[in-house]
Amino acid sequence: MYRILKRKELNPTVTLMDIEAPFVARKAKAGQFIILRVDEEGERIPLTVAGCDANTGAVTIIFQIVGATTQKLNEKKEGEFIQDFVGPLGRPTHVEGLRKVAVVGGGVGCAIALPVARRLHELGCEVTSIVGFRNKDLVILEEEFREYSDRFFMMTDDGSYGEHGNVCVPLNRLLEAGERFDEVITIGPLIMMKFVALATKPYGVKTIASMNPVMIDGTGMCGGCRLTVGGETKFACVDGPEFDAHLIDFDEAMKRSRTYSEFEKEAREKHCNLFRQEVK
Repeated sequence: MYRILKRKELNPTVTLMDIEAPFVARKAKAGQFIILRVDEEGERIPLTVAGCDANTGAVTIIFQIVGATTQKLNEKKEGEFIQDFVGPLGRPTHVEGLRKVAVVGGGVGCAIALPVARRLHELGCEVTSIVGFRNKDLVILEEEFREYSDRFFMMTDDGSYGEHGNVCVPLNRLLEAGERFDEVITIGPLIMMKFVALATKPYGVKTIASMNPVMIDGTGMCGGCRLTVGGETKFACVDGPEFDAHLIDFDEAMKRSRTYSEFEKEAREKHCNLFRQEVK
């Protein structure tokens, strides 16, 4: 059992938790993830490590409420426990030797992008962070990104905060002005990462995308997280989660990501109804 040390709502649909998991806290690196179960009968879900403290044994996770499991997790309070917390899994982000990087995050993907920006900053890399949200109410982690960035761009789709437009607006502007990066690292919705890759490809800028398809066992055996990268089948849980964005078949990944969307919606609604009945 793993104790919840901290719980904080970042916006109406995104929650941050610190979980007491000393072994994971000692080993986890930026870009890696964990798989958890809320209770004995719960499903396994992957969540990226948003931060860790080896001294306190705390591992930070940030999740969006999508299906029944994330709804159940969100209902947990500080001091309560979750059943399983396994990791770190996946390959860490390659950060050594990079001197100038653009980190492009969208929505809840910013929770994954932040530890990457933090680690690059700690290594002395010049970090340009570009983050995007649908509107002002959904903005998360702004202060943290500003702390670890040499340049910071805040974008909202509706223009209610920061600059009006998507993350490709400042990225294209920088590239067209002659700005060059050792790498662009992008993390967020699949459609966003696809267009980031399309933006950087003509300039020959190496671009890495962090993929988060359906995962079950975290060992590559179930095949649920398979992707097509450069015409070959890869498994995000063991070969990734980060891949060359110019080689990813994003259209296939987007099609597969919608496979269980209706099931997730139904499961969440069913759980919410049961929870309301129990509260009464």
